[in-house]
Formats: sequence, structure tokens, C-alpha cells
Amino acid sequence: MTAFSVLDLVPVREGGTLSEAFAASVELAQAAEQLGCKRFWVAEHHAMEGIAGGATSVVLAHIGNATSTIRIGSGGIMLPNHTPFQIAEQFGTLDALFPGRIDLGLGRAPGAGPELQRALRKDLHQASEYFPHDVVELRALLTGDIELPVTATPGLGAKVELWMLGSSLFGAQLAAKLGLPYAFAAHFAPDHLDAALDLYRRDFQPSDALAEPYVSVAMNVFAADSKDAADTLASSQQQSFVALRSGKPGKLPPPIKGYAATLPAPHRAMLDNLSQAAAVGTPREVSDAVHAFVKRTGADEIILCGSTFDPKARIRSLQLTMQGLAETADGGLAASR
Repeated sequence: MTAFSVLDLVPVREGGTLSEAFAASVELAQAAEQLGCKRFWVAEHHAMEGIAGGATSVVLAHIGNATSTIRIGSGGIMLPNHTPFQIAEQFGTLDALFPGRIDLGLGRAPGAGPELQRALRKDLHQASEYFPHDVVELRALLTGDIELPVTATPGLGAKVELWMLGSSLFGAQLAAKLGLPYAFAAHFAPDHLDAALDLYRRDFQPSDALAEPYVSVAMNVFAADSKDAADTLASSQQQSFVALRSGKPGKLPPPIKGYAATLPAPHRAMLDNLSQAAAVGTPREVSDAVHAFVKRTGADEIILCGSTFDPKARIRSLQLTMQGLAETADGGLAASR
């Protein structure tokens, strides 16, 4: 049975505020919990006025206080931006506050230019090279499986579920070697999806945390009462993606009806490439697309992504998506409740 979860970028919309963005994330997490989603993840981004999840552990504490059963975590923490010790303390604290509910998804790509590197006081290129070592050290700080000269308190003994994130073969290799669950970011980088999952499953080595491979795949999902309405709903995120790839990121813009048709061919090609990991339409159309994606990937879990200008429209989209999936559960898919 495939589980369903939610990834939130904590988007800040044009004309909106940070406070409104955090409030919207809480409402989305509460809706995901009520709908039976398994986990709610927040992604770390920095120096982007349209994304408010930079202080990821703080945002997760805010969401944890407003929910009670859904797992919460990072999708992910970009470990080169930090020291393993700091992250062990932060997520050890979260585990103490919300026992049995904390996920720690780790990514390697810092996504930072020279200005941000200076602000973080980090050589992120060098830090990325140490990523595998830092993951092992972080796990040891939490589990004590390797004796270290310092103890993280909070941290040591925390029952944090560690994940490896990726959009290339590197993350798949490391997840397989360390015996960690693996989440692939197909929602923005689908090109290496099939090869990465094949490699992960082929080379997986069981660990104390995980006996068999476990795969989660992120996809963009927008559901509405009609295909046309869903396409319009998706256009805010499409605009943000085009702006980001064009070097002009900003706040989440209002939707534009027929947006994709107005784009030059290279930008349309970018969006077409992303569509292989997307489901946009009515609840039945979305359900059919998700079924097909699960059949392609064999995913144990699907992470539902997709920012909307109107936060209530995203909650409605999630409700329609879960409704459509529940109604077609005869194919072996069902919401994890």
C-alpha cells in the first residue's frame, strides 16, 4: 500500500508576509494530518524572498506544536550548510518535543553562490566533498554507533528517522551503502529518476535502521474541479520555476490562465520535462496519473508537492487528491491512515 506525504516550501506570495506564510504552512500540515498523510516535510532554502523555510528546525517546531500525529521533518536539511553536531542538537531537540514524529532528510547540494557562502562562513564546495563523512558522523551523534569525543545533548539517543535525499545517482549510492530510506526529488529534477531508483535497490545494504529498500518520490500535484482550473492553479508554481531558472527568483505570483502557452519554446520544454513527475487535473485525472507514476517507480511513498498562490486552494487540492486516491484504491493504492 502506497503512503502519501506532503512537501511544503513555505511559499511567500506576492503581497503577502512571512507571518502569513508560516500560518498557511500550519493549516496545510493540519489538513494533511486530518487526511491521513504520513508525513509533512519542509525544505531548507536560503536568501530567497519567496521561500520562508530557511530556519527549518524552527519552522518544524511551529508545525509540531499545531499537529499531534503526523510525522514532521526536513525535505531536506542541506548538510554542507551546517555542522553535524548542530543538526544533531536541533533534531534531538525536536525529537524530545515531539517523540516518534521526527524525520531528518539530508541533501548534499547547498545551492549557494559566493555571497551566501560568505554569509554562512562556509566553503560549501569543500563541505559538499565531506558530505558522506558528515552523514556518518551525524548518524553516530544520534545513535552512538561510533564512539565520538563529544556527545550531542539533546541528540544522542534521539529516535530520529534519517533519510537520504537526491536528484542524481550520488544520493542513491550513499543511501544504498548506508541502508537509509531514499527520497528522490522528481518534482524539480526528474531526469535521473529511473536510474537512481534502480541503483539504490540493486546496491542496498541492510542496516539497523532499515532491512529493505524504501523509496519515496516527490511529484507536483494540482487537483481542482476541472482540468482547466487545475492548470491555472499550477501556473503560479510554473512561473516561479521559470523565474528561478532564468535567474530572477521572487515571491510566488498570482495564477495566469493559459500561462504555459505564452512561453517561448525553451521555457515550455522545461515545464514539459517536469510534467513527467506531475499530476494536474480533476481528482480522477490526478489519481490516474499518480497510479501510473507509482507503477513506473514502484515507490513505497509519494510526496505531494505544489505551491499555490491561494493557500486555501492548496488545501482544497490536497483534499481532492486524497479523495480521488481513496476512490481508486482498488488498484493497490490507498491513503496511509
